[in-house]
Amino acid sequence: MSLRTSKNDLLRLLSRRFPEHVVRAFAAVPRELFVPPEYREYAYDDTALPTKNGQTISQPSVIAEMLTKADLRPGLRVLEVGTGSGYTAALTYEITRAPVVSIEYDPELCAEARERLSALGYKEITAICGDGGAGYPPSAPYDRIIVHAAVPRIPEPLVEQLVEGGVVVAPVGSRYEQTLEKYVKKEGELVLEQRGSPVVFVPLRGRYGFRF
Repeated sequence: MSLRTSKNDLLRLLSRRFPEHVVRAFAAVPRELFVPPEYREYAYDDTALPTKNGQTISQPSVIAEMLTKADLRPGLRVLEVGTGSGYTAALTYEITRAPVVSIEYDPELCAEARERLSALGYKEITAICGDGGAGYPPSAPYDRIIVHAAVPRIPEPLVEQLVEGGVVVAPVGSRYEQTLEKYVKKEGELVLEQRGSPVVFVPLRGRYGFRF
């Protein structure tokens, strides 16, 4: 089966569950360029794939659920925690068409994602190497924050950097099992609005992540 056929199959699968604007983003971003060469034949399987240094590129349907919960729209400023290969940042930009700030703890992954996104023309995505739980105050406030790593709770710096009425989507729970949760900031506090699918993400590293 060719990559084109596989991609079309994935898009049909996503279109049954998710809004058209989210599916269009998946159509626009070549996932095969964000996975290691040895896994490219599986790029459009609806499964997570290894990248490097113990990290993964998440299952497309899980990413689609997160982007849908985040209620992304054109013009919204987004902070992403956990750049990984840069794939989800590219998807986010395809929806918002606005600057995206993405933070990656692993310096090697961060440098590679930055180079990859630049080569693909994503000039408005800024990949920052650092502690994602601390956010990125120089570009705050953000309309949306999407966390692509497991957290025991939403880090307080992210709450502070979110606009009133803004949305945070994150996998919250233990190191070994989480639930996709959507929070809305109301009167300075996060209010849980929706719980979604059970998931397993790699743990957030840094000051606000799990203790190893």
